[in-house]
Amino acid sequence: IQTLHRSSSLAQNYGPNHHTPPITLRLAGEKRKHYEGRVEVFYNGEWGTVCDDDFSISAAQVVCRELGFLDAESWKPSAKYGKGEGPIWLDNVHCSGGEKSLAQCHSNGFGVSDCKHSEDVGVVCAQKRIPGFKFIRNQGVTVQVEDVRIRATYSQRKRIPITEGFLEVKDGGKWRQICNEEWTQTNSRVICGMYGFPTEKRFNARPYKLLANRRKKNYWGFSVNCTGNEADLSDCKLGTEVELKGNSTCEQGMPVVISCVPGRAFAPSVSAGYRKAYRVEQPLVRLRGGAMIGEGRVEVLKNGEWGTVCDDNWDRRAASVVCRELGFGSAKEALTGARLGQGLGPVHMNEVECSGFEKSLTECYFNRDALGCSHEEDAALRCNVPAMGFNKRLRLNGGRNAFEGRVEVLAERNGSAAWGAVCSDGWGTMEAMVVCRQLGLGFASNAFQETWYWEGDSSADAVLMSGVRCSGTELTLDQCLHHGKHVQCPKGGGRFAAGVSCTQMAPDLVLSAQAVEQTTYLEDRPMYALQCAHEEHCLSESADTADSSSYRRLLRFSSQIHNNGQSDFRPRAAHHSWVWHECHRHYHSMEVFTHYDLLSLNGTKVAEGHKASFCLEDTHCDEGIQKKYACANFGSQGITQGCWDTYRHDIDCQWIDITDLKPGDYIFQVVINPNYEVAESDYTNNVMKCRSRYDGQRIWTYNCRIGERLAQEEHRPPCTRAHYNEATYLIWRFHVSEYILNQKLA
Repeated sequence: IQTLHRSSSLAQNYGPNHHTPPITLRLAGEKRKHYEGRVEVFYNGEWGTVCDDDFSISAAQVVCRELGFLDAESWKPSAKYGKGEGPIWLDNVHCSGGEKSLAQCHSNGFGVSDCKHSEDVGVVCAQKRIPGFKFIRNQGVTVQVEDVRIRATYSQRKRIPITEGFLEVKDGGKWRQICNEEWTQTNSRVICGMYGFPTEKRFNARPYKLLANRRKKNYWGFSVNCTGNEADLSDCKLGTEVELKGNSTCEQGMPVVISCVPGRAFAPSVSAGYRKAYRVEQPLVRLRGGAMIGEGRVEVLKNGEWGTVCDDNWDRRAASVVCRELGFGSAKEALTGARLGQGLGPVHMNEVECSGFEKSLTECYFNRDALGCSHEEDAALRCNVPAMGFNKRLRLNGGRNAFEGRVEVLAERNGSAAWGAVCSDGWGTMEAMVVCRQLGLGFASNAFQETWYWEGDSSADAVLMSGVRCSGTELTLDQCLHHGKHVQCPKGGGRFAAGVSCTQMAPDLVLSAQAVEQTTYLEDRPMYALQCAHEEHCLSESADTADSSSYRRLLRFSSQIHNNGQSDFRPRAAHHSWVWHECHRHYHSMEVFTHYDLLSLNGTKVAEGHKASFCLEDTHCDEGIQKKYACANFGSQGITQGCWDTYRHDIDCQWIDITDLKPGDYIFQVVINPNYEVAESDYTNNVMKCRSRYDGQRIWTYNCRIGERLAQEEHRPPCTRAHYNEATYLIWRFHVSEYILNQKLA
């Protein structure tokens, strides 16, 4: 496929009298990100690979730029991304770094190689793309254009996001229209998908025709042929070439107009475009573990239980069905290998195959038998989302890199827009998470209440936002609760301005519900044996006045906490600020690591305990993962990605003091990282709830569930004869709902 700019050919660096051979590149391979992978070359109608002999960073730069990335970071020899198939097209490649195509670099010649696929080369490109890099493929020709846009009419340019307007491509530095004579609805579907909208819709063509007749038209020289499943215009094929005849071009038509339906989270607004925080409306499919809106691990609901999708056959077509189902556009990436963390519960779907036009993932063909699929194979995705301009109203200043700094907001001040600081009173992880999401920088790794070490813009020292309180689901800081125009910040800005640092990876702690359920028991222990625990406030208030010879009744259990995330879980406080507890002879790296509570059936707390993180360490790890953290000799504390930290039932404070508890039915609740001291990719799985019955001498703990997986009757009081008719109806209605959901997944 020859790379062309309109109809001109490339420079001839492949020998003095040879044209550059027609090739196309792609990145492929196992467990990779979109900007890295095995280098594959399409030549002479067949995909093949490149040998790592003599390959260099200069050759990697040529590859990455040809693929639309700004630069290369490194290259990987010896089939780092797995062995490819087909011919090894290039060997002994020598590039200066300035070539426009890998085909222009010197080599042995196409197909001349003494390598095996164990020597296939890979590259890691810089994540930033060349501004405006777009291209459209066709058999034998690739036409490169600089950019694509939906150009709104004057009456709609203030609407955010832009959902309707003329479609234009930038070619040769000029914006050009596309003739609609051969334009199809499937083409419009692709354009809407790439701009973050789930589908296209009809529009009133008359005003556009009148407007087009008054404007000077500048048509592009090609039509476009899409199937409707492409994630981007660059994936479509070229149609017929359009004969450019000045004002007579496209006589039977007019410029293409695109009109898209936005998802509910992105309904247009005449103002700044901010809406309420995003809520997933579709009950059968959801995303978890992603830093940004429109990305995450795919989970589906079946039999009232959320489960995951196995990545066997998982592709961008199936991912696009999910994206559109949830109100986004087409999928940018279909991710495999639990790239966005491992889920919980069963694997509901395997070997998913979609046509791409289904309304829901549950309409696609799939194999219900997921034998052999573990959560290490959980499928995930990243969707195209509308450009809302959120990142233009917030910035980080003074940090050592683009991922950290003092938070500065653009707000109205004295009648004009100005940049200013955010008050740090109450500033924490949830607020930092929203900032990082709004800027597209991933998760928060830290929230700072002092930023004197970051020299920001002195003109932005004034505090323009205060009282910020976020739930963590908001898309922008402006959506969080705050004081509005009535700013109140006793300490002021400057050194006390709010700051953040962001990261692309985050940990994710999950408690084993099974371990809790299987190890629960009661112990009566004398007060004199609980002095250290009493000092650390692990007993109920009545223990303060209890006689040393009296007994406390303790609900004891073991807990296993697994780090399912993408990075290690580390306490926020540095080692030098950990608190030494003499009685137990250990450091506390977090003031409260876990809450243990007993609740009444209406949710009122009746007994409580808490576990300070006296020893965060790797008790045992998944196969192939080395332990990093051990508390012995005052070592470093944390939980490595893929490792477990086990608190045994016989450790002090691993209990709830129920001495004063009356017999009855209760809810046993455990919450990990309750104060959000450490940022995680998913907080919904930090809560475990169990049903519990106490008769004054014995206790039964059963039906333990993580997150939202709670039985329907959990908060309902015990059924009596008076409740029988209503309870029967509710149970019937629940089973009917379950049946309908299961039929959709059957």
